[in-house]
Amino acid sequence: MLSSKTSFLKILFTGVTLLSINACERSNKIEKESIKNVLTAKNNEETEIYFFSALANSTQAIIAKSQLAQYKSLEQKTRDISSKIENNQVMLLQEINKISLKKLIVITDINVPANDDLYKLIDTSYASFDEVYINSMTRLLYEQIQLLESISKKTNDSAVSKLAFHYLPLQYKLLLETEKTNELNTIKNTTIIN
Repeated sequence: MLSSKTSFLKILFTGVTLLSINACERSNKIEKESIKNVLTAKNNEETEIYFFSALANSTQAIIAKSQLAQYKSLEQKTRDISSKIENNQVMLLQEINKISLKKLIVITDINVPANDDLYKLIDTSYASFDEVYINSMTRLLYEQIQLLESISKKTNDSAVSKLAFHYLPLQYKLLLETEKTNELNTIKNTTIIN
């Protein structure tokens, strides 16, 4: 009797695991398609909808990771840059919401396809956290810059263009600061090892 229950639970657990893996793969595919759609959509309205969704998802992922970094990072420089990034992203998200509401674009489900990255970051040891966080931020900020650049080239809407032109320099500045923090942390860690 116990053996059949154990077998049933193993089969059930395996099925749930497979379904979860499948859902994660679809979620990652949706995120990549969303960014691709911003870059290739033909209809201006459709482009803006994809843009707002992709940017809102990216912003939410960056905010979550930056909040985690403020608590988990061992390096003060990493905590400082994560605070700057979080503040910037909160302001950006407020602007996204304000403009999308004016345009009657409702972003009902801000799902963060980067949850896998967030969970990996949570599970990262304290010793390697700063490097993993900084690399993740570098990638996400670069993707946001690509989104902002693509929409600035494709839209005729002044509010969207203004948003892009206002945040592009800020995103570049944060990207450079993030890369500089990575270099400083690497130098410090190399010096400690030697």
